[in-house]
This record gives sequence, C-alpha cells and structure tokens, in this order.
Amino acid sequence: MQLKESYLELTVLLKYFESLSLLLARVALAYGFYNPSLLKWSNFESTSAWFGSLGIPFATLASFLVASIEILAVLLLLFGLFTRLIAIPLMVIMLVAILIVHIGHGFSVANNGFEIPLYYFLFLALFASFGAGKFSLDHLMFGKEK
Repeated sequence: MQLKESYLELTVLLKYFESLSLLLARVALAYGFYNPSLLKWSNFESTSAWFGSLGIPFATLASFLVASIEILAVLLLLFGLFTRLIAIPLMVIMLVAILIVHIGHGFSVANNGFEIPLYYFLFLALFASFGAGKFSLDHLMFGKEK
C-alpha cells in the first residue's frame, strides 16, 4: 500500500509540471518549424520544383500551403494560440513528409529517415489531445477546457 500512496503523491507533484512541459514542448516544436518554413519561403521556386519532383500534385499550391501553415504554426505554437487547431494540419504535413520523403530512408535521422517527423507528429498529437496548457493564450482567452 505504501507504494501506491507514494505513487499517487508523486503524480500530484508532477501534475504541477504539466503546463510547463507543454510550454517547453511548444517552444521546441516552434523552433523546429522555424528554419524549414523560412527556407521554403526564401527558395519558393525550388521548393515548388522539389514538391513536383516528389510527385505531389499541384506542387506550387502545395508548397504555398505548407510554407504558410508552417510559418503560421511557429507563431501560434509560441503563443499557445489555437494550438489544437494548428496541430491538425501540421500532423497531416508530417504524415505526408514521412510517407513521401523519409520512409524509404529508414528510421534514423542520420540517413534522412522518418525519426524527426515522427517525433513532431507525436508532439502534435499531444497538443491536439491535451491543448497548450495553462501558459498559453488559449488558456487565457478560452479558460479551462472541459
């Protein structure tokens, strides 16, 4: 019984770090999307051509949408605004990146594998499920989620 009580006390203590963990994860993920989104915009023609070479239909439109969603996501994730909403298109982008670009290279990031996009996808799934936490504009504007 003491193990159960100790575990329950630990869970209560760790609950205090929930929102801090979500904040740190949001900032890390926003940083992860920052450079790739800027590269897509600064080399837009190259990005569109690359999307086309991958067989992505409407490559120019697709690259515009992906670059726009990613740069918007940087701001929304940093501030924790509409976090659940922005997580969904980002999850789709990561899934497409895994299936079209990375899966053929295996898992390891050292071989351009799907490791990093998979981690991003999982982080985004957590944000879609749990929201941004207390340290966010979502919490400030919309209050506690039910």
